[in-house]
Amino acid sequence: MTITPGIDVGGAYTKVVLLDGEQIIGRSILRTGYKPGMAAEQSLTSALADAGIGRDRLDYVVATGFGRFQVAFSQLNVTELTAAAWGAHELFPGTRTILDVGGHAVKASRIDESRQVKSFRLNEKCAAGTGAFLEKTARYMGFNADQIGALAATSSIVVPISGVCTVFAEAEVINHLSQGIAAADIMNGAIASLVGKSVQLMKRVKMEPEVTLIGGIMRFPTMVSAIRDTVPGDINVPQGDPVQYVAALGSGIPAQPQVHRPPETGPPPAGQPSPGRPTASLSPDRAAPAAAPR
Repeated sequence: MTITPGIDVGGAYTKVVLLDGEQIIGRSILRTGYKPGMAAEQSLTSALADAGIGRDRLDYVVATGFGRFQVAFSQLNVTELTAAAWGAHELFPGTRTILDVGGHAVKASRIDESRQVKSFRLNEKCAAGTGAFLEKTARYMGFNADQIGALAATSSIVVPISGVCTVFAEAEVINHLSQGIAAADIMNGAIASLVGKSVQLMKRVKMEPEVTLIGGIMRFPTMVSAIRDTVPGDINVPQGDPVQYVAALGSGIPAQPQVHRPPETGPPPAGQPSPGRPTASLSPDRAAPAAAPR
Protein backbone atom coordinates (compact mmCIF):
# COMPACT_ATOMS: atom_id res chain seq x y z
CA MET A 1 0.00 0.00 0.00
CA THR A 2 1.18 3.50 -0.90
CA ILE A 3 -0.95 6.05 0.92
CA THR A 4 -0.70 9.69 -0.09
CA PRO A 5 -3.03 12.42 1.16
CA GLY A 6 -3.84 15.45 -0.96
CA ILE A 7 -4.78 18.43 1.21
CA ASP A 8 -6.59 21.44 -0.28
CA VAL A 9 -6.62 24.33 2.21
CA GLY A 10 -9.18 26.62 0.61
CA GLY A 11 -10.29 30.04 1.78
CA ALA A 12 -13.59 28.68 3.09
CA TYR A 13 -13.11 24.91 3.46
CA THR A 14 -10.24 22.45 3.81
CA LYS A 15 -10.57 19.15 1.94
CA VAL A 16 -8.48 15.99 2.24
CA VAL A 17 -8.41 12.97 -0.09
CA LEU A 18 -6.49 9.84 0.92
CA LEU A 19 -5.18 7.79 -2.00
CA ASP A 20 -4.00 4.20 -1.69
CA GLY A 21 -2.40 3.76 -5.09
CA GLU A 22 -5.35 4.06 -7.47
CA GLN A 23 -8.06 3.90 -4.82
CA ILE A 24 -9.54 6.69 -2.70
CA ILE A 25 -9.90 5.24 0.77
CA GLY A 26 -10.95 8.29 2.77
CA ARG A 27 -11.80 11.95 2.59
CA SER A 28 -13.04 14.81 4.75
CA ILE A 29 -14.08 18.44 4.60
CA LEU A 30 -14.02 21.06 7.36
CA ARG A 31 -14.26 24.84 7.56
CA THR A 32 -10.83 26.43 7.28
CA GLY A 33 -11.49 29.19 9.78
CA TYR A 34 -8.67 31.53 10.82
CA LYS A 35 -6.05 28.81 11.45
CA PRO A 36 -5.36 27.00 8.14
CA GLY A 37 -2.68 24.77 9.65
CA MET A 38 -5.04 23.54 12.36
CA ALA A 39 -7.81 22.99 9.81
CA ALA A 40 -5.44 20.85 7.72
CA GLU A 41 -4.45 18.82 10.78
CA GLN A 42 -8.06 18.25 11.83
CA SER A 43 -9.25 17.43 8.33
CA LEU A 44 -6.43 14.92 7.87
CA THR A 45 -7.33 13.28 11.18
CA SER A 46 -10.95 13.02 10.03
CA ALA A 47 -9.92 11.50 6.69
CA LEU A 48 -7.72 8.95 8.46
CA ALA A 49 -10.69 7.99 10.65
CA ASP A 50 -12.82 7.67 7.52
CA ALA A 51 -10.21 5.31 6.05
CA GLY A 52 -9.74 3.43 9.31
CA ILE A 53 -5.96 3.80 9.35
CA GLY A 54 -3.33 5.53 11.50
CA ARG A 55 -1.11 8.45 10.61
CA ASP A 56 1.94 6.21 10.57
CA ARG A 57 0.61 4.70 7.33
CA LEU A 58 1.11 7.92 5.35
CA ASP A 59 3.92 7.89 2.78
CA TYR A 60 3.96 11.36 1.21
CA VAL A 61 1.85 14.49 1.86
CA VAL A 62 1.09 17.19 -0.71
CA ALA A 63 -0.77 20.43 0.06
CA THR A 64 -2.47 22.97 -2.18
CA GLY A 65 -4.78 25.95 -1.71
CA PHE A 66 -4.20 29.41 -0.33
CA GLY A 67 -3.17 27.97 3.05
CA ARG A 68 -0.81 25.30 1.71
CA PHE A 69 2.26 26.92 3.27
CA GLN A 70 0.65 26.58 6.70
CA VAL A 71 0.62 22.78 6.42
CA ALA A 72 3.84 22.13 8.32
CA PHE A 73 3.77 18.36 7.77
CA SER A 74 3.52 18.44 3.94
CA GLN A 75 6.52 17.40 1.84
CA LEU A 76 5.44 19.22 -1.31
CA ASN A 77 3.26 22.24 -2.10
CA VAL A 78 1.55 22.78 -5.46
CA THR A 79 -0.53 25.71 -6.67
CA GLU A 80 -4.31 25.54 -6.82
CA LEU A 81 -4.17 25.78 -10.60
CA THR A 82 -1.80 22.81 -10.86
CA ALA A 83 -3.90 20.71 -8.46
CA ALA A 84 -7.10 21.57 -10.31
CA ALA A 85 -5.50 20.67 -13.64
CA TRP A 86 -4.36 17.26 -12.40
CA GLY A 87 -7.66 16.49 -10.68
CA ALA A 88 -9.89 17.61 -13.55
CA HIS A 89 -7.76 15.76 -16.11
CA GLU A 90 -7.86 12.63 -13.96
CA LEU A 91 -11.65 12.61 -13.94
CA PHE A 92 -12.16 13.92 -17.47
CA PRO A 93 -9.07 13.37 -19.67
CA GLY A 94 -10.51 15.57 -22.42
CA THR A 95 -10.51 18.64 -20.15
CA ARG A 96 -9.00 21.75 -21.70
CA THR A 97 -10.74 24.50 -19.70
CA ILE A 98 -11.41 24.49 -15.95
CA LEU A 99 -13.74 26.76 -13.99
CA ASP A 100 -13.20 26.51 -10.23
CA VAL A 101 -15.78 28.48 -8.23
CA GLY A 102 -14.72 28.62 -4.60
CA GLY A 103 -15.88 30.51 -1.56
CA HIS A 104 -13.22 33.23 -1.77
CA ALA A 105 -12.04 33.06 -5.38
CA VAL A 106 -13.06 32.03 -8.87
CA LYS A 107 -10.37 30.64 -11.15
CA ALA A 108 -10.53 29.94 -14.87
CA SER A 109 -7.66 28.11 -16.57
CA ARG A 110 -6.85 26.54 -19.91
CA ILE A 111 -4.66 23.44 -19.96
CA ASP A 112 -3.10 21.24 -22.60
CA GLU A 113 -3.22 17.46 -23.02
CA SER A 114 -0.33 17.02 -20.57
CA ARG A 115 -2.13 18.93 -17.79
CA GLN A 116 0.10 22.01 -18.09
CA VAL A 117 -1.63 25.33 -17.39
CA LYS A 118 -1.38 27.54 -20.49
CA SER A 119 -3.49 30.49 -19.37
CA PHE A 120 -5.44 31.52 -16.27
CA ARG A 121 -7.47 34.34 -14.76
CA LEU A 122 -8.59 34.89 -11.18
CA ASN A 123 -11.41 36.85 -9.60
CA GLU A 124 -10.55 37.16 -5.93
CA LYS A 125 -10.68 40.90 -5.25
CA CYS A 126 -14.43 41.24 -4.68
CA ALA A 127 -16.82 38.86 -2.93
CA ALA A 128 -19.59 39.69 -5.44
CA GLY A 129 -17.77 37.44 -7.91
CA THR A 130 -17.28 34.44 -5.61
CA GLY A 131 -19.29 31.76 -3.87
CA ALA A 132 -19.16 33.76 -0.62
CA PHE A 133 -21.66 36.20 -2.12
CA LEU A 134 -24.20 33.42 -2.62
CA GLU A 135 -23.75 32.25 0.96
CA LYS A 136 -24.08 35.78 2.32
CA THR A 137 -27.18 36.43 0.23
CA ALA A 138 -28.75 33.22 1.48
CA ARG A 139 -28.01 34.08 5.12
CA TYR A 140 -29.45 37.57 4.73
CA MET A 141 -32.71 36.04 3.52
CA GLY A 142 -32.80 33.51 6.37
CA PHE A 143 -31.38 30.43 4.61
CA ASN A 144 -28.16 28.49 5.08
CA ALA A 145 -25.64 27.55 2.42
CA ASP A 146 -26.98 24.03 1.99
CA GLN A 147 -30.36 25.45 0.97
CA ILE A 148 -29.06 27.56 -1.90
CA GLY A 149 -29.56 24.91 -4.58
CA ALA A 150 -33.05 23.88 -3.51
CA LEU A 151 -34.11 27.52 -3.10
CA ALA A 152 -32.94 28.58 -6.56
CA ALA A 153 -34.53 25.49 -8.11
CA THR A 154 -37.99 26.80 -7.17
CA SER A 155 -37.44 30.11 -8.96
CA SER A 156 -39.54 31.07 -11.97
CA ILE A 157 -37.64 34.22 -13.00
CA VAL A 158 -34.13 35.66 -12.77
CA VAL A 159 -33.98 38.94 -10.86
CA PRO A 160 -31.12 41.05 -12.23
CA ILE A 161 -28.27 41.78 -9.82
CA SER A 162 -25.79 43.88 -11.72
CA GLY A 163 -23.53 45.17 -8.96
CA VAL A 164 -19.85 44.52 -9.64
CA CYS A 165 -19.02 45.22 -5.98
CA THR A 166 -20.41 43.19 -3.12
CA VAL A 167 -21.64 46.36 -1.35
CA PHE A 168 -23.74 47.43 -4.34
CA ALA A 169 -24.88 43.88 -5.01
CA GLU A 170 -26.08 43.53 -1.42
CA ALA A 171 -27.91 46.83 -1.75
CA GLU A 172 -29.73 45.43 -4.77
CA VAL A 173 -30.70 42.32 -2.81
CA ILE A 174 -32.08 44.46 0.02
CA ASN A 175 -34.02 46.58 -2.47
CA HIS A 176 -35.53 43.50 -4.13
CA LEU A 177 -36.62 42.13 -0.76
CA SER A 178 -38.25 45.45 0.18
CA GLN A 179 -40.28 45.22 -3.02
CA GLY A 180 -41.62 41.82 -2.04
CA ILE A 181 -39.70 39.83 -4.63
CA ALA A 182 -39.48 36.13 -3.77
CA ALA A 183 -36.26 34.95 -2.10
CA ALA A 184 -35.95 32.13 -4.67
CA ASP A 185 -35.93 34.61 -7.56
CA ILE A 186 -33.36 36.80 -5.81
CA MET A 187 -31.13 33.78 -5.25
CA ASN A 188 -31.54 32.79 -8.88
CA GLY A 189 -30.46 36.31 -9.85
CA ALA A 190 -27.40 36.08 -7.59
CA ILE A 191 -26.42 32.80 -9.25
CA ALA A 192 -26.93 34.32 -12.72
CA SER A 193 -24.69 37.23 -11.71
CA LEU A 194 -21.95 34.87 -10.55
CA VAL A 195 -22.28 32.80 -13.73
CA GLY A 196 -21.87 35.92 -15.86
CA LYS A 197 -18.64 36.89 -14.10
CA SER A 198 -17.34 33.31 -14.29
CA VAL A 199 -18.01 32.99 -18.00
CA GLN A 200 -16.16 36.24 -18.63
CA LEU A 201 -13.10 34.74 -16.93
CA MET A 202 -13.30 31.67 -19.16
CA LYS A 203 -13.51 33.86 -22.24
CA ARG A 204 -10.40 35.71 -21.13
CA VAL A 205 -8.39 32.47 -21.03
CA LYS A 206 -9.71 31.64 -24.55
CA MET A 207 -11.62 28.60 -23.35
CA GLU A 208 -11.60 25.43 -25.38
CA PRO A 209 -13.74 22.29 -25.05
CA GLU A 210 -14.01 20.23 -22.98
CA VAL A 211 -14.93 22.47 -20.06
CA THR A 212 -14.85 20.99 -16.56
CA LEU A 213 -16.61 22.69 -13.63
CA ILE A 214 -15.30 22.20 -10.09
CA GLY A 215 -15.70 23.78 -6.66
CA GLY A 216 -18.39 23.51 -4.00
CA ILE A 217 -20.77 25.94 -5.70
CA MET A 218 -21.06 23.49 -8.58
CA ARG A 219 -23.08 21.21 -6.31
CA PHE A 220 -26.04 23.43 -7.11
CA PRO A 221 -27.82 22.29 -10.32
CA THR A 222 -29.04 25.83 -11.01
CA MET A 223 -25.44 27.06 -11.25
CA VAL A 224 -24.46 24.25 -13.59
CA SER A 225 -27.56 24.67 -15.75
CA ALA A 226 -26.94 28.39 -16.12
CA ILE A 227 -23.38 27.73 -17.32
CA ARG A 228 -24.56 25.02 -19.72
CA ASP A 229 -27.02 27.53 -21.19
CA THR A 230 -24.23 30.06 -21.71
CA VAL A 231 -21.17 28.02 -22.70
CA PRO A 232 -21.24 25.95 -25.90
CA GLY A 233 -19.73 22.48 -26.16
CA ASP A 234 -19.23 19.68 -23.67
CA ILE A 235 -19.49 20.55 -19.98
CA ASN A 236 -18.12 18.07 -17.42
CA VAL A 237 -19.20 18.13 -13.77
CA PRO A 238 -18.25 15.52 -11.14
CA GLN A 239 -21.55 14.33 -9.72
CA GLY A 240 -22.47 15.07 -6.10
CA ASP A 241 -19.98 15.82 -3.33
CA PRO A 242 -16.84 14.88 -5.33
CA VAL A 243 -17.00 18.21 -7.19
CA GLN A 244 -15.56 19.77 -4.01
CA TYR A 245 -12.60 17.40 -3.80
CA VAL A 246 -11.08 17.77 -7.28
CA ALA A 247 -8.14 19.96 -6.22
CA ALA A 248 -7.43 17.72 -3.21
CA LEU A 249 -7.43 14.72 -5.54
CA GLY A 250 -5.19 16.58 -7.97
CA SER A 251 -2.64 17.32 -5.27
CA GLY A 252 -2.58 13.70 -4.08
CA ILE A 253 -1.99 12.16 -7.51
CA PRO A 254 1.56 13.50 -8.10
CA ALA A 255 2.53 12.34 -4.61
CA GLN A 256 2.30 8.70 -5.69
CA PRO A 257 5.46 8.61 -7.84
CA GLN A 258 7.36 10.63 -5.20
CA VAL A 259 7.15 7.70 -2.78
CA HIS A 260 9.30 5.61 -5.11
CA ARG A 261 11.58 8.44 -6.24
CA PRO A 262 15.31 7.85 -5.51
CA PRO A 263 16.24 9.87 -2.39
CA GLU A 264 19.17 11.62 -4.05
CA THR A 265 17.00 13.22 -6.74
CA GLY A 266 14.57 14.85 -4.31
CA PRO A 267 11.09 16.09 -5.15
CA PRO A 268 10.42 18.31 -8.17
CA PRO A 269 9.95 22.08 -7.77
CA ALA A 270 6.58 23.15 -6.40
CA GLY A 271 3.92 23.10 -9.09
CA GLN A 272 5.93 20.74 -11.31
CA PRO A 273 4.85 17.16 -10.47
CA SER A 274 6.70 14.21 -11.93
CA PRO A 275 5.43 12.66 -15.15
CA GLY A 276 3.42 9.50 -14.83
CA ARG A 277 0.54 8.93 -12.45
CA PRO A 278 -1.91 6.30 -11.28
CA THR A 279 -5.56 6.55 -12.18
CA ALA A 280 -8.07 7.23 -9.45
CA SER A 281 -11.81 7.13 -9.06
CA LEU A 282 -13.40 9.77 -6.85
CA SER A 283 -15.72 7.21 -5.30
CA PRO A 284 -14.51 6.07 -1.87
CA ASP A 285 -15.80 2.88 -0.36
CA ARG A 286 -17.38 4.77 2.54
CA ALA A 287 -20.03 7.44 2.59
CA ALA A 288 -18.57 10.92 2.52
CA PRO A 289 -19.09 13.46 5.31
CA ALA A 290 -21.95 15.93 4.93
CA ALA A 291 -21.40 18.19 1.94
CA ALA A 292 -20.44 21.82 2.32
CA PRO A 293 -19.65 24.42 -0.35
CA ARG A 294 -16.11 25.39 -0.86
